[in-house]
Amino acid sequence: MNIIILGAGRVGESVAESLVSEQNDITVIDHDPARLRLLEDRLDLRGVVGNGIQPSVLREAGAKDADMVIACAANDEANLVVCKVAHDIFNVPSTIARLRSPEFVEGDELLGKNGFAVDHVICPEESVTRYIHQLISYPEALQVLEFADGRASLIAMRAAYGGALVGHTIGEFRDRFPHAEMRVVALYRLDTEMEATKTTRILAGDEVFVLADTQKIRYVLGAIHNIDKPVQRVMITGGGKVGLRLARSLVGQCEVKIIERDKKRCEYLASQLPSSMLILSGDGADEDLLLEENVGQMDLFLALTNDDEDNIMSAMLAKRLGAGRVMALINRRAYADMMQGSTIDIAISPSQTVIGELLTHLRRGDVAAVHSLRRGAAEALEGIARGDVKTSKLVGRKVEELKLPKGARIGAIVRGEGRKSEVLMPHHDTVIETDDHIIMFIPNKRLVREVEKLFQVSATFFG
Repeated sequence: MNIIILGAGRVGESVAESLVSEQNDITVIDHDPARLRLLEDRLDLRGVVGNGIQPSVLREAGAKDADMVIACAANDEANLVVCKVAHDIFNVPSTIARLRSPEFVEGDELLGKNGFAVDHVICPEESVTRYIHQLISYPEALQVLEFADGRASLIAMRAAYGGALVGHTIGEFRDRFPHAEMRVVALYRLDTEMEATKTTRILAGDEVFVLADTQKIRYVLGAIHNIDKPVQRVMITGGGKVGLRLARSLVGQCEVKIIERDKKRCEYLASQLPSSMLILSGDGADEDLLLEENVGQMDLFLALTNDDEDNIMSAMLAKRLGAGRVMALINRRAYADMMQGSTIDIAISPSQTVIGELLTHLRRGDVAAVHSLRRGAAEALEGIARGDVKTSKLVGRKVEELKLPKGARIGAIVRGEGRKSEVLMPHHDTVIETDDHIIMFIPNKRLVREVEKLFQVSATFFG
């Protein structure tokens, strides 16, 4: 696809990096020539210097032949105008805007074709908040992703000493817990993927990816990992957009303390949050302050400032001082890769949390959802089987008959709609039916195009 990205900031850079790796033709517009040069030196893309809301700049970037415009500039106004200009003047088929304001909701008339012509909205701050919420709900997990309107979930967790799975093969685990209907779709040991067969033995420290019926997640988690106590006490350092969003969402759910350096921001936070939430003016990496505020009694410590180094230092310090679980917001991909699974329990990458939302709009075939895994190296994809035996590569065929790319595997099938739907753990003789939601694990992004083709019906299908 020919894709234009407005903005070479952290989100725009991450989006460009992800999309370039999939052999898309990428052009990035930014007003900073130095920033564009760095991107051009590192990635196979073209940079255009200028203001993206100007038609002449969009024309130079190739808007006439573009398939999509992704507006990731720092302010909402620029992103809205770019989408409008791209649609009205250049007839760009698809537009995506990064919008921070909660007042712009996808599907609203204001964003329709007669308004700002924004087809899809992405908000990294909201994506990060949802991501953290899932981890608060399931404290044993490293990642929780939902498919088929929440009917099935993919859970990533680290096998812990004392857990029922450690020391046993996957096959033995199934025999010991026959009611834990799940499928181990991937296993990583020391960052290397291991073959996940029934004879594979799980060791402590292994990163396990499991697909299961969402209603049975608690049971599956308890079987694999010692159940952690619910998160009740939370300390947040950084009262910016993400910190405030998260605090608001935790009202009535957890005891929350927020540490913020800027005194004016502290006053604003106090005006926006209930008095039950304690707002502290100070440095999240101040050992005396953390001790004074009993960081060792916190179930969860979150470092959510705009500075990667500050987040890393404060999270590591909180862990050393006894905080139960620590997470750090880390924008630089290299830092996030280094910190994940270290003293810091979870490194949160804002760009990676939103990449999946973008990929869903880029995928060909009848793809319903895409989630980025392993910091963008792998994907979990939900596709819908359409057509019939004649027009589909999936419908009417047994799982063992499917021509899947090497390494790609089916983890679960969701069949039926609403309350009547069921989550199936497919076997070699399971037959794919029309409208089945098929959830697949793809260990390497280079295999994505082949998987997409499986969900494309032939030209004779008119359903």
